[in-house]
Amino acid sequence: MHFPWLPRRRRAEAIRELHRPPAATSSERREAERREQSRRKHRLTRIGQVLMAVGALVGLTHWLAHLGAFGGQPSSLVDLLLGYPTAGLLILVGVVAAGQ
Repeated sequence: MHFPWLPRRRRAEAIRELHRPPAATSSERREAERREQSRRKHRLTRIGQVLMAVGALVGLTHWLAHLGAFGGQPSSLVDLLLGYPTAGLLILVGVVAAGQ
């Protein structure tokens, strides 16, 4: 089966594209290139949004850990490496990816 990770509708479209003959004219090639560029941009935007959401979740979890919601304060190493710096880095990478 081709492209099992894609949703059903997108999978059918990808299979049609796979079996489509190569574009014959320059306008068809430009249109195919424009579609591919649009898909790439959409994919990067979604990846960036997911990274930003994960960063926000890490930051929220770290904040809740400081409030003692999980039974105590985080250790120094966790506080330095896995807390707000990781959340900020994930959000920053997500913003850059989504802005591409």
